[in-house]
Amino acid sequence: MNFILIFGPQAVGKMTVGHELTKITELKLFHNHLSIELFHPYFGFGSETWRLANLLRKEFFESFANSNQYGLIFTYVWGFDFQGDWDFVNQTCDIFESKGARIYFVELEADIKERLVRNTTPFRLDQKPTKRNIEQSEKDLKNTMEKHRLNSNQGEIIRENYLKINNTNLSADEVAKLIKNRFTL
Repeated sequence: MNFILIFGPQAVGKMTVGHELTKITELKLFHNHLSIELFHPYFGFGSETWRLANLLRKEFFESFANSNQYGLIFTYVWGFDFQGDWDFVNQTCDIFESKGARIYFVELEADIKERLVRNTTPFRLDQKPTKRNIEQSEKDLKNTMEKHRLNSNQGEIIRENYLKINNTNLSADEVAKLIKNRFTL
């Protein structure tokens, strides 16, 4: 079993890269908005949405880790200044590692200009209804970027299987091929 965590700031291309990676491997994609979009219509972006989304994710991860699947890709906006995000990542990895899975970290970064373009792509808007209000989504993207650290500092990620990619000028399929080749997936 393989568990690939693709992380980085909003609209950096995590879901799209994950989608492309599923096309060239046997990996399955569970992007973070699958759980958020489920509860958002009832609770907005309040604490109850996050609580329920995290419960669902944990249960799903445990079931998947117990399966005989080849592997899972999960996308995540990791706030490096939030201990709760560190705890979530560690707990998630523990679930998979306890079943013998190999863990891979892929960090994406891109400049803000490119992220603002990606924020409006048809695939993103189709998969993430909460992003369809472009004005609000762009405001959230900029505010989060100003208030929180969404990419790691050099040396902060100490996992053996870690790859950081600046994908500003790379297509999602190019990034997926880099990941597949680097980790021999």
